[in-house]
Amino acid sequence: MEPIVLASGSLRRQEYFRLFGLPFNIMPAKLDEIPRPGQTPGEYTQDMAVRKINAIIGQLRGQIPRWICGADTVIAVDGEIFGKPTDRNEAKKMIESLAGREHEVSTSIALFNGKKQTIDCRTVKSEVVFAPLSEKEVEWYLNTGEWQGVAGSYKIQGLGGCFVTSIKGSYSSIVGLPMHEFYRMLIDNGYQYGP
Repeated sequence: MEPIVLASGSLRRQEYFRLFGLPFNIMPAKLDEIPRPGQTPGEYTQDMAVRKINAIIGQLRGQIPRWICGADTVIAVDGEIFGKPTDRNEAKKMIESLAGREHEVSTSIALFNGKKQTIDCRTVKSEVVFAPLSEKEVEWYLNTGEWQGVAGSYKIQGLGGCFVTSIKGSYSSIVGLPMHEFYRMLIDNGYQYGP
């Protein structure tokens, strides 16, 4: 199989690439992650996934690999996008906003085919419901440090899962890489994978 450049430093996405058995190189894209005015969560994640690919193409200047994958995940409550918290106080506000409510998780994944010079981008939206949380539970979770560097300040695959009462949609997408859509994307774009 041909190697894929993963334009992300996400450990969760790296774990999924290993699960798929894909050869890959990690090259996190460096760009601002500020939503543009009026963007929906899905538009924002699509934009970010494609921008990550374009940033890598720009960095490599002519030595473009055959395959580059970009992805982005955000959480939204009532249309307000929650990215990665900058500090504990911001994480606390996010967790408190999620408590006792349903929120949307949008993940977009984009695949660049260097041979065809095309980018295929797909988005998966899922709904997650949090249980009501006491102040003590919020502080306990913040003390774990698990909120650092993750969209919405929690990891569903970690202790953040203690607060999730239900999900509707794709669990792997909530974690950061929608497995079914990624599998289809590889096949649809001519990557030699699967049966």
